[in-house]
Amino acid sequence: MTKPYKLSALSGKVIAIDGPAGSGKSTTAKLLALRMGYVYLDTGAMYRAITLYALRNNVALNDAQVLTDAANKILIRFQAESSGNKVYLNDEDVTLAIRSQEVTASVSEVSAHPGVREAMVRQQRQIAKSGNIVAEGRDTTSVVFPKADIKIYLDASLKERARRRLLDFVRMNVDSSLDEQIHELTHRDAFDSNRKHSPLAKTGDSIVIDTTNLSVEEQVERIIKLVKTRFMQV
Repeated sequence: MTKPYKLSALSGKVIAIDGPAGSGKSTTAKLLALRMGYVYLDTGAMYRAITLYALRNNVALNDAQVLTDAANKILIRFQAESSGNKVYLNDEDVTLAIRSQEVTASVSEVSAHPGVREAMVRQQRQIAKSGNIVAEGRDTTSVVFPKADIKIYLDASLKERARRRLLDFVRMNVDSSLDEQIHELTHRDAFDSNRKHSPLAKTGDSIVIDTTNLSVEEQVERIIKLVKTRFMQV
């Protein structure tokens, strides 16, 4: 295993990674945090957790007030383990449950409510106060951490993103198809990019990396090289 970087020049930084679904944000951010000895802040998992809560409690996905009240009350936390981050919703391990197809199909609508986003952003900023954070998710570079030390925007072709999502479902033994994933991502891209509050956006100071033909390791190495160049002058 590659040893994490533990150099003073890299201490206390916030690295924000944004991009559309399937672009490689989560996998890349997890490995990047591990390599750098940083904490991985999965903002998308927090929205998935509140979505799971809504589905389980029969809360209408368009009921902004009930969802906002829930977002301000429920406890979402992360626990780092050797196998990766565990996500807890009110002390229940929901790491796998929040990746279900039903949650995936509903999370964009839930996360579009301003009150829900405000509640989640407050928690995310509190977690990142001390730095040493790799944060990923939509709007991390534009809204959550507009003053992040370095901003990365990952992108990939629609077909490649759909292929990656299909592989995720195969691993979870969930039936799907490439065409179905292309359809879902097309819908999600349009929803996330055009929503009124905190839309998916590429900020002018973000460094764009096309991951279509890059392995996860190549993506991570490219970001580490950027970070070292900016903060270590090498």
